[in-house]
Amino acid sequence: MAGEGEKKAVLEMVQADGADEGCVTFVLHDEDHTLGNSLRYMIMKNADVEFCGYTITHPSESKINFRIQTRGGIPAAEPLRRGLNELSDVCQHVLNTFQGLFPSQDSRGVLWRS
Repeated sequence: MAGEGEKKAVLEMVQADGADEGCVTFVLHDEDHTLGNSLRYMIMKNADVEFCGYTITHPSESKINFRIQTRGGIPAAEPLRRGLNELSDVCQHVLNTFQGLFPSQDSRGVLWRS
């Protein structure tokens, strides 16, 4: 358990003894279905991924058990990294489109448009 002033790990990798790197469970702390379902969708678009799913262990816990199984000996961390990057790109595109369509205000109340 993290002591005072220490940050708890946001991501843990859980792998069974003797299992290959292509079949891994990642534990994402302080996350819920919002990230879980979106990330699962992005990862499943990867042709090298055989299985991707997630569970939330209990409604009162804010952590996701995220399982990835790949084909061809590709480490499961690669599709996870790629999925996170692609999801970030999609979110940035949505934000840019939104800001381009709707004017906003800065801290002084001045309207601006991106």
